Amino acid sequence: MNLVSAFFRLIRWSNLLFIILTQLLFYYCVYIPLYHNNDARKLVWIILASIFIAAAGYIINDYFDLNIDQINKPDKNVFVKTIHRRWAIIWHFSFSLLGIIATVAAIGLHKWYLILANVFCVALLWLYSTSFKRSLLIGNLTISILTAWTVLIVFFAYTEPHQAFVANSTSIKFFRIAFLYAGFAFVISLIREAIKDMEDIEGDARYGCKTLPIVSGMRTTKIYTTVWIVVLTASLFVLQLYVLQFGWWPAVIYSIGLVILPLCYAIAKLSKANKAYDFSYLSRFIKWIMLTGILSMIFFRIYF
Repeated sequence: MNLVSAFFRLIRWSNLLFIILTQLLFYYCVYIPLYHNNDARKLVWIILASIFIAAAGYIINDYFDLNIDQINKPDKNVFVKTIHRRWAIIWHFSFSLLGIIATVAAIGLHKWYLILANVFCVALLWLYSTSFKRSLLIGNLTISILTAWTVLIVFFAYTEPHQAFVANSTSIKFFRIAFLYAGFAFVISLIREAIKDMEDIEGDARYGCKTLPIVSGMRTTKIYTTVWIVVLTASLFVLQLYVLQFGWWPAVIYSIGLVILPLCYAIAKLSKANKAYDFSYLSRFIKWIMLTGILSMIFFRIYF
């Protein structure tokens, strides 16, 4: 593996593309149709801030997970043969700083609370890598909150505090859609993180982690994960009943076929999973469901 490919693997380039796609879709398919206002310069800086901060988080996570990853993912660790670990620290702090600078460039100092929020994200990613991910459920909640923030930062960047919850049709629609997708991102991330914990149980147990599968067992973790999948599936089904009143049949068919039914399939696969390979497959499958869920934003562009 050469240095360039190792670096892109380290920063999880495919996950960064996912962040970019999510924020682009939310902006062009939800914000612009509602407000008819194009401020793409701000969006570019928001995206840069998000990918810099996320990349910094992935780097520092791999830095602290070197020993665990040598057990769980021995063929994927780039620190062993390609990248010296001291570069990870340099890149982490550099990307974190660039992320905060990009946040300031995007929104200015008048929205200081969003700058502080991204500083908090940097701190959370450090704490996640050093301690949270080894604690019961705290790490999973941290990642899920940060995933939801990918959508919410765009929402708060394009609304003023006194306008965000004003009772008019446009602001209410923007608020509801933002928190709908943020909620979807939060819950499906909780599901995926629990599945990844089951996949990584061997290495996590050897190095003293207190994840749910280690503390409560695989059966309890499967039940916990299934409950969240059922909650998400039921919520999405109820949402489709609401959408039907507008006659959005293509959106309903899309959601049932590419989000709801795959979630039902995931429940069936989870009940039979017992090996690391099974959980790895499920983790990738849930990621595809996350993608199809995010892509459903396109329908707002069509119908608004």
